[in-house]
Amino acid sequence: MTRQQAKVATVDPVWTRLCDEARAAVRDEPLLGALIHAGLLHHPTLERALAYRFSMKLASGEMSEQILREIADEAYRSDPEIGQAARADLVAVYERDPACHRLIQPLLFFKGFQALQAYRVAHWLYTNGRRDMAYFVQMRASELFGVDIHPGARIGRGVMMDHAHSIVIGETAVVGNNVSMLHSVTLGGTGKEDEDRHPKIGNGVLIGAGAKVLGNIKVGDNSRIAAGSVVLEEVPCCKTVAGVPARVVGEAGCDRPASEMDQLLRSK
Repeated sequence: MTRQQAKVATVDPVWTRLCDEARAAVRDEPLLGALIHAGLLHHPTLERALAYRFSMKLASGEMSEQILREIADEAYRSDPEIGQAARADLVAVYERDPACHRLIQPLLFFKGFQALQAYRVAHWLYTNGRRDMAYFVQMRASELFGVDIHPGARIGRGVMMDHAHSIVIGETAVVGNNVSMLHSVTLGGTGKEDEDRHPKIGNGVLIGAGAKVLGNIKVGDNSRIAAGSVVLEEVPCCKTVAGVPARVVGEAGCDRPASEMDQLLRSK
């Protein structure tokens, strides 16, 4: 590989844009300069910035910033997928949330994005046998962000948690790629069983505010779950379910409900 090829291979458009936005934000609001420089501009990569943010937010009298920073740096260094998933999550929030106008907003200010990145580090710890530390990260993220994701859950790329208040995702839950969920969503179990007991959410699914999906059931790709629904049975692909208990009420309405974020139920 030539030097020029190596340079092209290391181009990171997401990080480049974040840094450009950060410099503009400092010019617009100098009082945030220290925060933005410390959180973004002092770092060479997005992974290093995410590790810093993780450590600053989750540090407490029980666990120092330095220890948490070392843990996160190791996670990002050991598993490049964590950083790539974070990039997809950033872009997902920017593209789907009308309140998000710049990529720096989720990284600095949106607790849904920050909680999801904390989960990704916790999941790395969990899958590498460091379960007590993973539970500590889960606890701190729940305390700080009001989002309780078991580190054993499996969550794909490009996930948006809008508002992200009171989201609960259980140990054996699986969430596919490009999923959007709003506040007060629960992906939970139905009893005290200790085997595979949580929902399996397909790709491109939109889960409305307050929806509860309970049990080891499948929610098909590109489906919609209406706000306030309680889902106890399998959801077919490309359908909309609503109600308590939820029933199929129509088609999903578009090819990519999680990206379109269209939550209206239209009569035929």
